[in-house]
Amino acid sequence: MKNLWDDSAAERLVADYAKKGVARDLALRFYTTRLLGGEPRLVLHGGGNTSCKTKVTDLVGDEWDVLCVKGSGWDMGVIEPAGLPAVKLAPLLKARSLEKLSDEDMVALQRANLIDPSSPNPSVETLLHAFLPHKFVDHTHSTAILAIVDQEDSEALCKKVFGSKMGFVPYIKPGFDLAKAAAEIYDADPSVEGLILDKHGIFTFGDDARQAYDRMIHYVTAAEDYVAANRKPPAAKAALPQKLAKPEDIAPMLRGAVAVSRGEGRFDRMISDFRTSDAILDFIASEKIADYAGRGVSTPDLSIRIKTGPMALPAPDAESAGEYKSVIKQHVEQFAADYRAYFETNDALDDVSRTMLDPMPRLTLVPGLGMFGHGRTLKDAKIASDVGEMWIEAVRGAEAIGDFRPLAKSDLFPLEYWSLEQAKLASNKPKPLTGQVMLVTGGAGAIGAATAKLFAANGAHVVVVDLDAEKAADAAKKAGNNSIGVGADITDPAQVHAAFEKAVATYGGVDILVSNAGAAWEGRIGELDDAVLRKSFELNFFAHQSVAQNAVRIMLEQGTGGVLLFNASKQAVNPGAKFGAYGLPKAATLFLSRQYALEYGAEGIRSNAVNADRIRSGLLTDAMIASRSGARGVSEKEYMSGNLLGQEVTAEDVAQAFLHQALAERTTADVTTVDGGNIAAALR
Repeated sequence: MKNLWDDSAAERLVADYAKKGVARDLALRFYTTRLLGGEPRLVLHGGGNTSCKTKVTDLVGDEWDVLCVKGSGWDMGVIEPAGLPAVKLAPLLKARSLEKLSDEDMVALQRANLIDPSSPNPSVETLLHAFLPHKFVDHTHSTAILAIVDQEDSEALCKKVFGSKMGFVPYIKPGFDLAKAAAEIYDADPSVEGLILDKHGIFTFGDDARQAYDRMIHYVTAAEDYVAANRKPPAAKAALPQKLAKPEDIAPMLRGAVAVSRGEGRFDRMISDFRTSDAILDFIASEKIADYAGRGVSTPDLSIRIKTGPMALPAPDAESAGEYKSVIKQHVEQFAADYRAYFETNDALDDVSRTMLDPMPRLTLVPGLGMFGHGRTLKDAKIASDVGEMWIEAVRGAEAIGDFRPLAKSDLFPLEYWSLEQAKLASNKPKPLTGQVMLVTGGAGAIGAATAKLFAANGAHVVVVDLDAEKAADAAKKAGNNSIGVGADITDPAQVHAAFEKAVATYGGVDILVSNAGAAWEGRIGELDDAVLRKSFELNFFAHQSVAQNAVRIMLEQGTGGVLLFNASKQAVNPGAKFGAYGLPKAATLFLSRQYALEYGAEGIRSNAVNADRIRSGLLTDAMIASRSGARGVSEKEYMSGNLLGQEVTAEDVAQAFLHQALAERTTADVTTVDGGNIAAALR
């Protein structure tokens, strides 16, 4: 592993932080922490931790010896001062004399001694950092180190690879007991430059930031060199079908299978992140991949991200892709059954009250294609994929020099069900649309953009489709929540299909369609050019049918229902003079929504429409408002508020109606009027 220390870069950071009143030692602590955190083979997504023992002055001028240690949840790659909270050192050291200390009491002790009470919780390994006497302490979950420690004879192998310069700590769950054991092993031989934690990772330490960092890189490199020099031939590859199904062919099936059923047609859905590379494909092609996946995670910290380990599927044959859905279902059911048994067996060993996490896999390996990370958000799904890549690297290394034997699942359980993690779970309240994917057409227009923003704010990941790709991307950015923009002419079936495939490639599927795009043409119906009427039907009816067909295609593959929402317009029920070219296809679209409700309700797919009027948008432009209000002899304000409520109706009001219909789980074939009150346009 390359040593990235750069004197010039380090001194620049020291100078920058000096302007903010940060001492040199802490500035260098930030520097090396970022170096470690920027290397995924060392730490990932909040993993690992570092510390520095120093002095700080509190608000009343008292000076304290403190341990500045990584705060829980902070990413080492982008660490800032707030991410290294200062804890009074003396009380931490005094705790070493205790016989036992519960996790809750340990956290209370650490929080009670924070210099800044608003700081995040210090790392669960704070006491281990405190009990080691060195000024700087670094901890990572290096994949190369894991290749050495995930073996049956890990202690003997560590002695062979690292000699006497590294202490060896048998596996103990992170916390007070591990801190005491590690300190005792260090005290037995203070000449060691670090500690290897069995089935877990590596600690190195030093009197300055560079020494601790250099030692980390040195011993990780020693592990890498040993694996490279002693590599045995890999297991044989499994045979693959002559023609493989495509990732987009199986993604909706898989996404539907890992959704958590809440009964009565309700599901907690997952987002999927597909990932592939030559390295991934080479490893998961092994005939032993299901065996590797079943053995567990390479380090216990991964259990919070991918549970007890990945799920491995057989390679999908393109010739029988339709049958693969049942194969996926069988594997997911088996994974879930095994997880429930794992929970029930280990939960019964004590009287602690626990809430079982959902039993669905968070990482799926598909030979020939790649892997899918699953999570309630795209961020969580991507984290699962990142973790999967590092799991592969660690297992590949372990198998190259021996036999991958990670921590037993019975030992994994206390960490996955750590009481503090359970507390986080209880306080985590997902948004109404968390885990769902919505696609909106005409997404860069006033109504489409407002709807995208509202749905994203309620937890959905949104695919904004618009004829103008640049505007679609801008609307998606404004919507937030990792939404994406797609340029497409929705009157072209091929482009519609491609837009939905982009949704599948990005998120794994689609749950909600808001078919919103439209445009109006004027003219008396008896004198209207036939080409104009046909053009209007292409956009205002057939395009709605095209997007609905694609949405239903994916929803049926997922098997978790879905929602079709159509912008029908008041013209569908209350035609206006010279607007027949717009009203006729809109009337057909209104009945299209009811036809979908009639024919797909049994599959849990709901279909509703919104009947809106007088919304400032691409249809009703400022120029048109001025023209119509002038023709009627009223002000623009009076024209826009010419309804029973006497209030202008906005695009945000229409978005609220779409959201209501999306959340109304027992409502289908509905038409919601959003016009401030127009009796002529009111339905029954």
